[in-house]
Amino acid sequence: MKRQQTKGFTHLINSTKYSLKGLKTALYETAFRQELFLAVILIPLALWLGKNKIECILLIASVLLVLVVELLNTGIEAVVDRIGSEYHELSGQAKDLGSSAVFITLLILFITWAGILLF
Repeated sequence: MKRQQTKGFTHLINSTKYSLKGLKTALYETAFRQELFLAVILIPLALWLGKNKIECILLIASVLLVLVVELLNTGIEAVVDRIGSEYHELSGQAKDLGSSAVFITLLILFITWAGILLF
């Protein structure tokens, strides 16, 4: 279904609705829920443990980056699943690459937190 083109404030309202719809959809994904739970714990912890504004921003940004990449990974998986359920090497690669992106983002989170809190 093609969405109707809008402009100005109406476009902003519609874009916000679609974004919230996407977040609601993501809540059905186990990995996103787990990472969101982690964010609920880590973001307040970042505000408490960060020694200055820059540290707080880096700690929080690394957590939010994981959520963003997980949303993109979920989008990739949805598109691949939409195309078909039969196995195709490229479909497997797309899903693996999305998963790898999440993994690397989790490494960034770990390195950021370890670097700020331990050094």
